[in-house]
This record gives sequence, C-alpha cells and structure tokens, in this order.
Amino acid sequence: MNKVLKLLSEGERLNERQMAEILGMSVEEIEAQLKALKDAGILLGWIPVFNPDKDDSLAVRAAIEVKITPERDGGFNRLAQRISRFDEVESCYLMSGGYDLHVVVKGSSLHKVASFVSERLSTIEGVLSTATHFMLRAYKEQGYLIEQPAEDKARLDVTP
Repeated sequence: MNKVLKLLSEGERLNERQMAEILGMSVEEIEAQLKALKDAGILLGWIPVFNPDKDDSLAVRAAIEVKITPERDGGFNRLAQRISRFDEVESCYLMSGGYDLHVVVKGSSLHKVASFVSERLSTIEGVLSTATHFMLRAYKEQGYLIEQPAEDKARLDVTP
C-alpha cells in the first residue's frame, strides 16, 4: 500500500509537512502522492468527525433499509446511483441479506427525514419498500469512541 495512504488510514488528520517528517519524505513528494491518490479516485476527501452528544445543531440521521427491483443489464446500479445523488443521502451501500440497499440520510428534523423517505425515496419507480431506523445515540463514530459519562452506580437500585 502507498505509504501516504497507509498513514492517512491509520491516524489523525496530518498536514503535508507532518506527513513528510513522519515518512522521511519531502513536502513536494507528499503533495505529489496526495494528488496522485486524488486523481486515481482512491482518496475522495477528508471529513471531520463530530461528537453528536456535544453539538445539538447536528442533523437527525437515519439508516434506511431499501428493497428495490434489479434492472435487466444493470442490476441495482442505476437505482443505487440515483438514490445516492440526493443531498440528504450521506452513504449508500449494496447489501446482502433481507434488503438491497443500506442508505444513511440526514435532515434537520425527524419530520424532514420522514418527508424525504415518504415523498422522494419511496416514490422512485423500482423502490419496493423502505424501513427507516432513526439513530438515537452514537457510541462510536467513524472509528472514534464517543466517551459516555461513567455511571455513579455499578448496579441499579432494586426495590421490593
């Protein structure tokens, strides 16, 4: 694996100078490798990871199970790509098992997400059914543990 890619996948966000120091390379070499990774479509972008417990302004997120009808000569691809283009969609995966697509969406409220599913997603020709699961609490986000406050008591009180 490319040294820069390996470093990016294993650690925190580093700037080009920091990567150069760690890998014993010049800043220009790092910049060239990053450009090559982007040009090849391997490195798509860098995103911050937010703690949803600390920021009330974060959007409501939901995981949606979608069953679709595969198309002749295209399978699931055309429909999955169409669904992926919606701004509300954070990610879309073809799945094995009881449903075809796993779609993660975000919206400013429960109502906005529900409206997206009922008015836009489920009305697409070829979408057979959806099951929406709202994300209530995060314990780990993109590889980062979200620390929860320690409980005061190891066990719950029991009343007779």
